[in-house]
Amino acid sequence: MTKPRTNPLFHISKRKEITLRESASIRAGAILLALAACALVTTALTGENPIAVYGTMWHGAFGTTRKIWILLQNMALLLCVSLAVTPAFKMRFWNIGAEGQTLMGGLATAACMILLGDKLPNPVLIPLMFVLSCAAGAVWGGIPAVCKAKWGTNETLFTLMMNYVATQLVAYFVIVWEVPKGAGKIGIINQSTEAGWLPQLAGQKYLLNVLIVAVLTGLMYIYLSRSKQGYEIAVVGESERTARYVGIKVEKVIVRTMLLSGALCGLAGFLLVAGTDHTITTTIAGGRGFTAVMVSWLAGFNPLNMVLTSFLLVLLDRGAAEISTDFGLNHAFGDILTGIILFFIIGSEFFARYEIRFRKSAGKEG
Repeated sequence: MTKPRTNPLFHISKRKEITLRESASIRAGAILLALAACALVTTALTGENPIAVYGTMWHGAFGTTRKIWILLQNMALLLCVSLAVTPAFKMRFWNIGAEGQTLMGGLATAACMILLGDKLPNPVLIPLMFVLSCAAGAVWGGIPAVCKAKWGTNETLFTLMMNYVATQLVAYFVIVWEVPKGAGKIGIINQSTEAGWLPQLAGQKYLLNVLIVAVLTGLMYIYLSRSKQGYEIAVVGESERTARYVGIKVEKVIVRTMLLSGALCGLAGFLLVAGTDHTITTTIAGGRGFTAVMVSWLAGFNPLNMVLTSFLLVLLDRGAAEISTDFGLNHAFGDILTGIILFFIIGSEFFARYEIRFRKSAGKEG
């Protein structure tokens, strides 16, 4: 005798639509739950007052004018790389090579500063650095794109391995250009002449970087949502078969989009070397190429949403560093809190896209 079939306690269904208020409420609730979880972890592991820890995190990001500018600078550079990878991700081309493309842009910039710094004036040198850094990043992004379009290679592995090649190229030229010989590093390039250094605006070292990325954000939003090429990227991302059916040349879109993606990563390298660090190292990208993957996904490939996502990640990173200084805790504890908060935020994406319906009781069904 078979048992009567019972309905499941709940079932999950994809939301047809969600209002801006509902989306904001879900994400705000996730952040509040994350802060509560962090408070419990902080009390249990350290015995510190969690309110004081949160205050320290806030002070680490906004405590002084200098800290605010560092926050904006770090946010701008992370946002720049995130904008770079977004067209490729929206096309479902998994560009994991932003780190290497950024390094190649920085290497091209450093080469111009070292080899041409005493030969060209800044009004000529800086635009040349800009063009060559974007070109270097575009080439580094274009190689895996051409191989994908022509021979169907795996873009994830290809772009990832290109990172290692870029790192070794930078390491080689650091030894070639090291100052002094045997130091293993280049040091500040053109420190006395400031040849190739981006100019300061209103007395602020990082303002120009922030403004460039702000303009880039607006342009990328228009490109992806209003242009024909943005439409083609979206169609290819949804279905290559559909794209071919409507007459879109998929291979051309792949190569074109990755050239753009690599060029913007090269721009990030240009901003790092010419506008911020004025040197080149193998670690100058600082892992932004990988963090940008999370920024782009959390923002739903929307450049405007990426502003908030980048801000949140940089805020958490700056706050984690301040915790380790003020409370004598190692940086790992700050990273634990950051991880908990990100876990809740990422988890909230599920509830923003899906809804859970519980089984009604027999009495209510009647």
